[in-house]
Amino acid sequence: MLLITCPVCGPRPEIEFRNMGEAHVARPAPDAATDQDMAAFLYLRSNPKGLIAERWRHVHGCARFFNAVRHTVTDKFVTTYPAGSPAPDLAALAAELAEREAAR
Repeated sequence: MLLITCPVCGPRPEIEFRNMGEAHVARPAPDAATDQDMAAFLYLRSNPKGLIAERWRHVHGCARFFNAVRHTVTDKFVTTYPAGSPAPDLAALAAELAEREAAR
C-alpha cells in the first residue's frame, strides 16, 4: 500500500486521499480571458514522464488540500507541502533524486 504524508496528519494510506489534478495552474484574469485561455485553463495539463506537482485532498482525515511532488513513472511521492506554498523547482528535485540513485 502506498503511504502519502499529509502535512497536517502525517503518513496515511492512499485510500484516505484524492488527487485533485495538477498544482500551480494559474487562472486567467476574468476580464481579459479569451475562450482559448479558458479552454487551456480547464483542460490542458502537462503530462510529464518524471516529476509533477499535484494538488491532493485528505478526504478521510483533516479534509485539507495540500500539494505533493510525485514521480509519474514510479508513483513515489518525493515531498508534500501546504497549499499556497510556492512551487518547488522540479528540475533541482529531479537532479537530487538522480544523485541519490547514483550513490546507491
